[in-house]
Amino acid sequence: MKSSELETMRKSFNTVKNRSNSIKDSSSTKRLESRGREIKKFSIENNEELLNQLLESFKRNGIDCVMADTSEDAIDIIDELIDEYGATTIAKAKSNTLGEINLKKHLADKDIDVVETDLGDRILQLKKTDNKPVHPTGPASHLNISKITDIVNESLDVNVNPEPRAIMETVRMDVLNRLKNARVGISGANAIAAEEGSLVMVHNEGNISIVSLKDLHIIVAGIDKIVPCLEDAISIVKLETIFATGNFVTSYMNVISGPSKTADIEKKLLKNMYGAEKVVVILLDNGRSEASEECLYCIGCGNCVVHCPVYNAVGNEFGFNNYLGGRGVAMSKFIEDDETCYNSGLYMCTLCGLCTLNCPVSIPTNEIIENMRKLSADVGFYPKAHGKIKDNISKKDSPY
Repeated sequence: MKSSELETMRKSFNTVKNRSNSIKDSSSTKRLESRGREIKKFSIENNEELLNQLLESFKRNGIDCVMADTSEDAIDIIDELIDEYGATTIAKAKSNTLGEINLKKHLADKDIDVVETDLGDRILQLKKTDNKPVHPTGPASHLNISKITDIVNESLDVNVNPEPRAIMETVRMDVLNRLKNARVGISGANAIAAEEGSLVMVHNEGNISIVSLKDLHIIVAGIDKIVPCLEDAISIVKLETIFATGNFVTSYMNVISGPSKTADIEKKLLKNMYGAEKVVVILLDNGRSEASEECLYCIGCGNCVVHCPVYNAVGNEFGFNNYLGGRGVAMSKFIEDDETCYNSGLYMCTLCGLCTLNCPVSIPTNEIIENMRKLSADVGFYPKAHGKIKDNISKKDSPY
């Protein structure tokens, strides 16, 4: 990342830190942290049992569910669904899981217009190059107002002033115009309740409501998002919100438990009133079954990278796809392989433990990284002081 982008990112991170400090230190948040870790620990240890319960709940609720062992499987399922609806434009909400399977690139190669509905993600999409996010909930936190203005003006062929509201309204109008005839929406989920068969999604912009109002709503989520019940799911997303944004709750919390329906005419059940006529959930494994259990405790708040000295120095070069920082490096081993893990920054980490100290569920990322280094060395991926590897990597790109 450029030095100017790193400076902007750090300023954004400091704003989040200052806003969230008083909330994070409250007794209610401390209780929620303890509860959140217990929920994640129980859920990961009992994932198979909860998964079976969830599948029964989905069936009861009229939600179609498909298991995807790999990212390729997930892509194939999405392709079939999109073809079924003849979709050429897709409304997309923010999702790290969709970034994990590289969905946008795949659909772009098929000439399908995937429109990001989150403002930060849409700005990065319009940027076209070097558009990797820098934070799970603030993907464009490294771009200042001047750069964002240039991106919007150039991409949309407009002449908007460098003023936040003007930029927001311009992007919003463009997004809504592009989605007028879209029949398919796609999103992730922040948590999934096994008992009720409900998917919980949090957002501030109202954009997930737009995505879920299309004829078909596809939801892609990792099996690690499953928790026992709706109360647990709410606890997890509330904890995520506190540590991601410095607020107790987001503006919107969507709970989706089935397709849109009504029985207001002679109690005859009719689907597709305002929302989706069909909801399809794709539950993704993609290495999670083989991952270290504590890797899967992550709730996606991004507080680890906000406090990580390495991430603050190099930005999103440290991490894997949309999974940023040390936890992203750890997950890359299971999602991809040892080489990907090494190239994602396995030896960038200082093992300082600030990520764990600032993690609401206390993931011991530094310990996981240290163990992975031992395993990586066993198969030949480790920094070499001399030889071809160091000679062939420029100082700028070097992971050492």
